[in-house]
Amino acid sequence: MAETVDLQAPVVGGGLVVAIGLLVYGRVVSETIVGIDAAVGATWVLAATFAALAAIHASVGQYDLTLGHGGGAVGWLLVLLGSTGPHVALGLVLLVLSGGYIAIRTRRRRDDGSKEPSAGR
Repeated sequence: MAETVDLQAPVVGGGLVVAIGLLVYGRVVSETIVGIDAAVGATWVLAATFAALAAIHASVGQYDLTLGHGGGAVGWLLVLLGSTGPHVALGLVLLVLSGGYIAIRTRRRRDDGSKEPSAGR
């Protein structure tokens, strides 16, 4: 029987620790880190965290959560790189929709009593 390793919690935890560390550094020490605003750096870390989660879920065949986390990563990128108000607004809408989708899918998995669906689902 193959042993499974839950990588979601460490990836989320690591991303949050780094992002919060950047924000604290930006607040206490200096507003910029090597010329990049600390808040912008923290947001890039969150975007990378969502992208990493999407890749992890894709690698184990959980394509529903891949879609949710990938949508969140794209939402963060639109917020970060949006050059107009509609781009940023679209990013925020995508973040809200992706977060809702992730919450619904996670809740349904728990209600079904299955922790890890097979790759064929």
